[in-house]
Amino acid sequence: MSKAVASATRFDTLWLWYLGRPASPQLVGELQLLNVGGGVSLTYAGTWLETGFRLSEDLPLADMEHLPRANGRAAGAVDDARPDRWGERVIQFLDKPARLSLMEYLYYAGDDRFGALGVSSSKDEYLPRRNGPLPQLANAQALSEVMRKISAREPLTDIERRMATAGGSFGGAKPKALITIDGVEWVLKFFSGEPVDVPLIEHASMTLAANAGIRVAETMPVALAGETALAVRRFDRTPNGRIHCLSAGTALRAAVAAEQPADLGYPGLAQLLRRAGDTSEGANRQEMREVFRRMVFNILIDNTDDHEKNHSLMWVPGSREGRLRLAPAYDVLPTNSGQGHQEFVVGAEGRDSTLANAMSQCTLFGLEGKAAAQEVLSIIAVVDRWRDHFTACGVAQTDIESLAGRIDGAELLRERRGFSPVGYAAPAPKRRRHPFS
Repeated sequence: MSKAVASATRFDTLWLWYLGRPASPQLVGELQLLNVGGGVSLTYAGTWLETGFRLSEDLPLADMEHLPRANGRAAGAVDDARPDRWGERVIQFLDKPARLSLMEYLYYAGDDRFGALGVSSSKDEYLPRRNGPLPQLANAQALSEVMRKISAREPLTDIERRMATAGGSFGGAKPKALITIDGVEWVLKFFSGEPVDVPLIEHASMTLAANAGIRVAETMPVALAGETALAVRRFDRTPNGRIHCLSAGTALRAAVAAEQPADLGYPGLAQLLRRAGDTSEGANRQEMREVFRRMVFNILIDNTDDHEKNHSLMWVPGSREGRLRLAPAYDVLPTNSGQGHQEFVVGAEGRDSTLANAMSQCTLFGLEGKAAAQEVLSIIAVVDRWRDHFTACGVAQTDIESLAGRIDGAELLRERRGFSPVGYAAPAPKRRRHPFS
């Protein structure tokens, strides 16, 4: 911890910095804890107003105090800089701040948070909560034990505490840590008492999604004593910098007025890319179609945990208005719940997990019926081979049979076998009658 905050355990004011080039941090503005609602506001610094970019659509480059949309949240894109449930749990366990407001969570999340924003105790220089060097792949087994102890609230040794402080406050709901592999940052996700080998199943699902034409984050299974962990390469990092990112929820809420409900779904995400995506070489049109593929794939493998934070967007460098690209897919795996509905809206029938619902608004993805039906057929062909693919990835047959109860169960199998492109073929254009015939 820096000398400036050595004795501080609560913050009413902090400063936001942009770390696109970590060697040259740029001051973004002032963060202020609000007395009413416990949220955090942002006021841009004058230098950022002159040279920076809009962090999200609800944070325009204007000299004003930007307020959060709801109690307990931070303004706009700043809210994505906070830790999620696991990160909060690590902070509570390790740092034990005297007060647990959103400001403390923002500060104690440290320097390795999602995206390219950093939180500092100073406006004159970037002074974050320093976490120390990240653990390496060789420390994976020891990290697994540290994460288990934190989950069980068991005491840590000094070495374990340093290891947890360095890599343990990243976001998400389940135990995970940050590590480096050959100088590259990865997120290491651990087994958490599930009845099946979730980390290995996630690797198999992600690589299966790649076969379906979906860009996914790179994954690598890591063998531990008696279990598997999963390393996921960070897509918000480059060899020389960091990429500003938004969760889909933040981006979709920012696109509408504060009093209006956000369109939290796949069609809404596709339309956001149409309007605010990267138009160079038609990138946004291609990504709209990929959103459609992701939606269909998630339906067919029973991935119903496709909520707003399991989709992300990346800022396009150089765009003052904040142009966005679709980030690689992550957290893609069967939930094995059979609940019959997605967390993200699918189509005209809301969140219903059916291909008819997926096709109902295909034009919002830039796809006419015939083209959308062909996309569905290609994904069905990939999912039909899921057993062979999971076996090749090393997933145990007992786990495959457990998943088959949903993926090959009556409802989803009926979706795959019963889909026909015939009804979605565009009608032939009517011939014009010659006026003199």
